[in-house]
Amino acid sequence: MRRPAVALAALVLALTGCAASTPPASDDDVNGTLTVYAAASLQASFDEIADAFTAQHPDVRISPVYDGSSTLATQIAEGAPADVFASADEATMAKVSELAPDPAVFATNTLVIVVPAGNPKKVASLADLSGVVTVLCAPEVPCGAASARLLEGADVTVDPASLEQNVTAVLTKVAAGEADAGLVYATDVVGRDDVEAIVPRGSGDVVNRYEIAALTDAANPAAADAFVAFVLSDAGQRILADRGFGAP
Repeated sequence: MRRPAVALAALVLALTGCAASTPPASDDDVNGTLTVYAAASLQASFDEIADAFTAQHPDVRISPVYDGSSTLATQIAEGAPADVFASADEATMAKVSELAPDPAVFATNTLVIVVPAGNPKKVASLADLSGVVTVLCAPEVPCGAASARLLEGADVTVDPASLEQNVTAVLTKVAAGEADAGLVYATDVVGRDDVEAIVPRGSGDVVNRYEIAALTDAANPAAADAFVAFVLSDAGQRILADRGFGAP
């Protein structure tokens, strides 16, 4: 009468042993293509982060898309195949809140006046921007919204020669001598010798808080979650700090 019970106990023990021997999730479970949409001002730092991330997860291929945050948010809302979105401000991330319900602040940034190397027009303050050829970001993108707040706080009115859809375009025009000055993020001028930066009064009062989120309809959710975690990790934060970003 005891044999069936003994046999059943043996079967339970065997099944338990099999369950215990099942390996936990590993780096090998993070693979495939990961599409990251990120603000243009993040390009240098996110390229470096991507290299560090793929060193840990060699089976992942990162496909980055860099542009103005508002442009990227519009594309995401219209169904663009992004797995991760990193925005240059919280307001733009909020535009896709249904697709990015749990964003995290991962960096901060402030604005500087950028001029060509040598500062030929001798720009020294925000007030000087009204008297020289100045390019700004368009008001609907984070760098443009921040520029408007900074100029308003200084009671300065600027008639820009052009309004650009991302901060990289502003920097490119100033570096090429097509404009005498512009407003860009402090991180955009790190390591460059073709432009100079002037920290304007009040810049510390206008701070952009960058947010990142794995999107709910990500095609590669495992890699998306792992990438977001890496950006928020000590390793990711060190890379961002080295590029001039402030702490969250």
